[in-house]
Amino acid sequence: MELKVSTRSHAGHAVMTIVGEIDLYTAPRLQAEFTRLLGEGRTTLVVLDMSAVEFCDSTGMNVLLSALKRLRERGGTLEVAAPRPAVRKILQVTGLDSVFVVHETVPEKLLTSESQG
Repeated sequence: MELKVSTRSHAGHAVMTIVGEIDLYTAPRLQAEFTRLLGEGRTTLVVLDMSAVEFCDSTGMNVLLSALKRLRERGGTLEVAAPRPAVRKILQVTGLDSVFVVHETVPEKLLTSESQG
């Protein structure tokens, strides 16, 4: 399955919408988007809209952890929003639900102040 990633940025915040499955084959696409976004240097908060992610394996989780580490190095953070039950279970089983802030939905304040980026 193809992975689609789109990012909307505004004032140092970004919402990255991910659609599909994150696995060994699609994780490089997600990694490339994080590299592009973080390379711009302005973003300190990234919220991942995972409402359309059907599956995420350990490769995908490693990409998320790597991005979190890079954001924390600059005083930022990475948050997960609206994970489906399968993804939420992976977060819980691995203990990553205590590493990432997990929202039930994408925070409203980010949805109302976004622009295409």
